[in-house]
Amino acid sequence: MSNLNRRSVLTLGVALGLVSAVGAVPAAAAPAAGTDPWWAWDDEVDQLVAGLLDNGQVPAVNTAMRSWVNNSDALPSGLPANLSAYLQGVNTLPSWADRTKLRLAADFNRRKDTYLFMLYGLGSGIMSTVIPREAKSVYWSAGGANMQDRAAKTFTFGYDLSELTAFEPSGQFVVTANKTRLVHAAVRHLLPQSPHWRAVANEPGGIPISNGDILVTFHSLGTFVHKKLKEWRVPMTAAEEAAFLHQWQVAIHLLGVRDEFIPQTWAAAYAQSAQALTPILAPTQEGKELAEDLLGLTAQIDLGVTRGFLNEFVRYVLSNEIGDWLRLPRDYAAAALIRTAWPTYIAFREGLIPIAPVSFYMFDQFIRALAMLFLNKGTSGTTTLITIPTGNRP
Repeated sequence: MSNLNRRSVLTLGVALGLVSAVGAVPAAAAPAAGTDPWWAWDDEVDQLVAGLLDNGQVPAVNTAMRSWVNNSDALPSGLPANLSAYLQGVNTLPSWADRTKLRLAADFNRRKDTYLFMLYGLGSGIMSTVIPREAKSVYWSAGGANMQDRAAKTFTFGYDLSELTAFEPSGQFVVTANKTRLVHAAVRHLLPQSPHWRAVANEPGGIPISNGDILVTFHSLGTFVHKKLKEWRVPMTAAEEAAFLHQWQVAIHLLGVRDEFIPQTWAAAYAQSAQALTPILAPTQEGKELAEDLLGLTAQIDLGVTRGFLNEFVRYVLSNEIGDWLRLPRDYAAAALIRTAWPTYIAFREGLIPIAPVSFYMFDQFIRALAMLFLNKGTSGTTTLITIPTGNRP
């Protein structure tokens, strides 16, 4: 794929699933500080952004941050002094980041871009709608009113994470992660002011997007994708698997997750996911509406790809149970095609069989069309604006 197409291929699912990431099992009462990720938020930046919102400073901050894009860029001069001081302290990789692993992860992303898009987009992105807290918080936040606009504005997180230069000075991920962290802080301040959200929310302390919630979303993205790549028998070396995990470890650290909560191995990640993500998946009215909005966006694609095919691919990567929760109509012909053709498509792309399957062009066109649908909604071919919200869903 071209770099332009690869950008959108790598980002759609992360955009749909990560920003405003929430959803986990509540503890009964607040535990001791630092012992439970569901009772850990991001205190310093939360207090700072709450002050910016209450003082009406966010629009000026958003304007100032427009020029702050690359990791090597100086902080904008127009930021309030307290925000600038905070960003100076966090706008860097953690001391334990391994640049060799990060570069290997970037190369792995480049070579597996097609599978990553399908899993992030039609797996993780739709899974986010059956994580109850995430679905409710996304729906009642400002972005929930226009999901296509939300995806276009936030897909840069996944692209910047997956770019070859993501963590290099010429890359953009460190800046993107810090902007996203500011967005999360704003949502933590704004959503509790929404009577609609309060009516359906059950977060510990009445505050969304805890460390635990971000970990849940990591498992719906990184852990889920790793598991599916293994199930699909996509060739990966042990070094590539470790690098893919390390990329996500650095990413969630930059989002404010405390290091002691970050799983150190895939075995630990699978165990944490089984405890924190799998048991909480369930349908909600908000989630059903969001899923329909997201899947309905493909009506703009006119390549002969039916909605039935899309529904069945969601069922294929998630489960028929989740498909039933979201009331996705069945298309048994499409289901049979996917079950037989997708493994062959992978085998050909990986050089395991010499002849392209008859479905190869269909899958490639499907992926390209979805990618361009979202890329064309972006405001720039090189970066996408991330702004701090100032309100909730109208």
